[in-house]
Amino acid sequence: MTEAPPDVLRCAYAELVVTDLAASRAFYVDVLGLVVTHEDGDAIYLRAFEEFLHHSLVLRKGEVAALAALAYRVRSAADLDLAEGYYRELGVRVERRPAGATRGIGEAVRIEDPLGFPVEFFHEAEHVERFTQRYDVHGPGALSRLDHFNIATPDVPAARDYYEGLGFRVSEDIQDDEGTVYAAWMFRKPTVHDVALTGGDGPRLHHIAFATHERHQILHICDHLGALRQSGMIERGPGRHGVSNAFYLYVRDPDGHRIEIYTHDYYTGDPDNPVITWDVHDNQRRDWWGNPVVPSWYSDASLVLDLDGRPKPVIARAEARESDVTVGADGFARTADQEGFKLGHQV
Repeated sequence: MTEAPPDVLRCAYAELVVTDLAASRAFYVDVLGLVVTHEDGDAIYLRAFEEFLHHSLVLRKGEVAALAALAYRVRSAADLDLAEGYYRELGVRVERRPAGATRGIGEAVRIEDPLGFPVEFFHEAEHVERFTQRYDVHGPGALSRLDHFNIATPDVPAARDYYEGLGFRVSEDIQDDEGTVYAAWMFRKPTVHDVALTGGDGPRLHHIAFATHERHQILHICDHLGALRQSGMIERGPGRHGVSNAFYLYVRDPDGHRIEIYTHDYYTGDPDNPVITWDVHDNQRRDWWGNPVVPSWYSDASLVLDLDGRPKPVIARAEARESDVTVGADGFARTADQEGFKLGHQV
């Protein structure tokens, strides 16, 4: 490569295609408590309470539920030229989008990345009221901000190399004794990840995640769904991850898109932040308490669209799958030995 990559700040928003806007609004606004910035007959633009950009999630009505775009904010307007040159040299499809092509977003570069995902880079965005201290409108399950994306891709090492080329760093990964890489967590902002790479059939979107401040906010969402007799929307959790150390809950929206509610990971901003590698046979990597992972968490994910709005073909993963290791008759692999146990490692 001779072209420099854009300077990515963080994950910024996702655009999901949903088939029923009213049902999606009831879930994302009435249950999860996201703030509506704008809505019309075709789309709803949402943000969490601490966010001051126009939105962090777009729900757009369509025929097929899918991911339409993952968006990263870049440091300056000049980074859009860098993004355009970088991806044209990579030979992927590139579109320069005028300001307002997505409501609230300035000029942008949208591409189909080498992994097959529709990705946008932007800098300018409309500012809106930050609701950090609007406790009069916070619900007990208040979501604070978008935290990360998780994508399913057949070749995790190739995906890791691609994101490292963009300046992302690895915080944690999962491997076996033969060196097969099952997943990797990568960041630009100083948290555990902006994007996680999950080994599986892809390109597909595994989930997007919103952060809360406290565990009790996650528990309230569970109680809220239970009170509505919609506890079937809870796919997994609540629990605590080994990877990332975060307290988590996974829910599925009316179209099956997976949303994680997430809190209490850790700082990664130092240049010598150590990489934590987990043994794929260690059952505590996915759930610190050793609970089995439901099979749908490994098998299900959202389709992604190309830049013309057509579903991308899904390529099967050729290497071993994490579900082959962890989901058996009882759903368990082994837990870590207690003596000499160290986070993410056997020593």
